[in-house]
Amino acid sequence: MRREVAVLVAVLAGGASPQSAGAQATGMPSFNAPYRAFQRSELGGVFSFPEGGGTAFEGVYRYASGKFDIGLRGGFFAPGSGAKTVLLAGAEARQRVITHTVDFPLDGALMVGAGANVVSGGSALIIPVGLSLGRRIDPQGSTVSIVPYVQPTFAFIVGDFPSDLVFGFGVGADFRLSRVLDARVSGGLGDRPLTGVSIGAVWVH
Repeated sequence: MRREVAVLVAVLAGGASPQSAGAQATGMPSFNAPYRAFQRSELGGVFSFPEGGGTAFEGVYRYASGKFDIGLRGGFFAPGSGAKTVLLAGAEARQRVITHTVDFPLDGALMVGAGANVVSGGSALIIPVGLSLGRRIDPQGSTVSIVPYVQPTFAFIVGDFPSDLVFGFGVGADFRLSRVLDARVSGGLGDRPLTGVSIGAVWVH
């Protein structure tokens, strides 16, 4: 199992060039933990602050479909400095592919998606594929649990500019605050526009 994970991470890291990048389906630095926090569905919102300025807000909805869960997200990105507002829309799917063992202590999930940034003269189609690796931590004496994780990701970007295959490395943590509320923080490491942070909250069912 450890060898298979190492090979997959190496493929993700080596298959893309670290030039300009977008993370996840809508190009924001918002990543996902390796497993879902809900039984049926979750609903919430995410604020993203890409490096270089601007603010994005997206509504998110995710639901279970057998072994998969599928997420829908949409919103807008306001770059600031008089630039045009960008419409964001995308979908993501998550499938658990690794369960922790004595030899390998992390859980893992394969993430795939497709999304669009729509704006006059600069629209883009984004197709990301990533591997999320992490493990839930339940501190003694606390009702809060934490899922720290990393997510190496590559994405194929097509738009009103030369197409590119790019790589990014997401880092994040999900915080289970109660039976129905999760708080989430994530960020991307790499070149713009991948770099930045995202902060979200979801209600789980």
